[in-house]
Amino acid sequence: MKVSYNKTVCLMVLFIGAAALYMYSVSFEQNEMKAFLGEIQLLLKQNKELMNELNIRQEHSAKEQNKEVKEDPNMQAKKITKKLFPNSPLFKEWGDELSEEEQTEAENLFQQYGYNVFLSDRLPLNRDIPDTRDPRCANKKYPEDLPTLSVVLIYLNEALSILKRAIRSIIDKTPPHLLKEIILVDDYSTNEDLQGKLEDYIKLINKQRPGLIKQVKHAEQMGLTQARISGWKASTGDVVAILDAHIEVQAEWAQPVLARIKEDRTVIVSPVFDRVNFDTLKLVKYATAAHAFDWALWCMYESFLPEWYKETDESIPGKSPSIMGILFADRLFFGEIGALDDGMKIYGGENVELGIRVWLCGGSVEIVPCTRIAHIERAHKPYLPDLSVTMKRNALRVAEVWMDEYKTNVLVGWSLPLKDHGLDIGDISERKKLREKLQCKPFKWYLDNVYPQLDSWEDLLAYGALKNTLEEGLCVDQGAVPGSVPILYGCHYYTPQNTYYRRNGELYIGGIKSHKYNSNRCLVDNGNSNTPALHDCKTSKEKGFNMLWDFKQVLYPSNAFYFILYPCMTSKSIFIS
Repeated sequence: MKVSYNKTVCLMVLFIGAAALYMYSVSFEQNEMKAFLGEIQLLLKQNKELMNELNIRQEHSAKEQNKEVKEDPNMQAKKITKKLFPNSPLFKEWGDELSEEEQTEAENLFQQYGYNVFLSDRLPLNRDIPDTRDPRCANKKYPEDLPTLSVVLIYLNEALSILKRAIRSIIDKTPPHLLKEIILVDDYSTNEDLQGKLEDYIKLINKQRPGLIKQVKHAEQMGLTQARISGWKASTGDVVAILDAHIEVQAEWAQPVLARIKEDRTVIVSPVFDRVNFDTLKLVKYATAAHAFDWALWCMYESFLPEWYKETDESIPGKSPSIMGILFADRLFFGEIGALDDGMKIYGGENVELGIRVWLCGGSVEIVPCTRIAHIERAHKPYLPDLSVTMKRNALRVAEVWMDEYKTNVLVGWSLPLKDHGLDIGDISERKKLREKLQCKPFKWYLDNVYPQLDSWEDLLAYGALKNTLEEGLCVDQGAVPGSVPILYGCHYYTPQNTYYRRNGELYIGGIKSHKYNSNRCLVDNGNSNTPALHDCKTSKEKGFNMLWDFKQVLYPSNAFYFILYPCMTSKSIFIS
């Protein structure tokens, strides 16, 4: 049996009692005071004895509690429980204190959602997150008559606590006179807690602020692009913000973008993203950067053009070649410019298409640093395990509509044949009509003026695999990386065997970079042997390596192709067959 004592309370009671007796004693005659003081001394003596007894009993109680912990098999097991899922990304930095039952629950939820729902369910909806804005942002003043804002949250089987936290942060951190509505677009979720429990939460909010939360539910899964379009069509605010549902917004997140769009209704705006770790749910600050892409149209961060850095003020907006998906736009202008391409499937490419189209057709894209949004980066996307399938198809659709003669670069980016790639990209006639209607610029203008860092690959003559003519099942392969020795390996036609031949005679093995600031690996003669090697192209040029190959197509019984390297000022040549 446990006995609990509160030493502090006992002391306070005794002290107050002694003080009361003392104060009461002053009202007596002096001859009676002495007797009362004697009683007080007796009380203090008894208090000292009681304190000694309390100390003894507390020590005994602590020993008993420690003994019970040691004897409690559940408590002991929890302390020494090993990780049941040592290879799971969820438990690399988190979860050491969990019991086996809790680990299993957390892992199952992680596999279902791609982030730590077990932890999310135990965090406050209005939790504090660090303010990652540039200090100058807090001192900026914005007009009161800013445009109203409709916030669209799109989701498919999102965790309830994650979705509720996104809603809560938007309500708490947006001035009421600016926030017109929050539109929840459900792309046919099947999770039960997104039915009754979410409905109850919405009713609670709408009771406090009637009509604030609206719902759009798809009757079938239509994909990311269609969900965004549905949210935009349902919106009524001056400005529409299209967001993921696994986000938390920062302080004063709305005012900077609303002020910028008020200045120029043709600008499409993106916030700066901070990362929320999928396991610990801690926020990691990201640097302010532009949004861009490679020739496969995968999104990436990019430096701003030099003009932005000359301002030495990281709180001002910067021009961006593209946008990563989360966006703010004047609602009417967004429609005028063609909204989003509803021919896109599920995921990928729609954001790059929007960025290119806006720039070519009269608008611009900017990053506003004083608007920051914390975004959970999933460890995996449960609704689409292989992103490349739809991404490849959507990328080719973008290329066919907007990239003119540079559309072949997207095929090269995906290692597809330049003719008859075999992918159905859907009907693009309406998008081509839109381009004509908006009188959009050619894609070359975009490369020259908006994204000059992207290598146009205009001098790329051929790409594919370099086969051995004596044994056609073998191809030139980049070999081990790191390493510089190319090898012959069974032809599989993946990246390590990709070969690119440029007009200047350079021959790349093992992939080609999309950007001018990156360097490729060239097949060179370094002058030390009769066998070629792979070295950084820029370094090879600086060191004077022989690196320009002369391509000769010759008539031969096997229709072979030969690459011959002629080293400068020597009679030596290297022959690959």
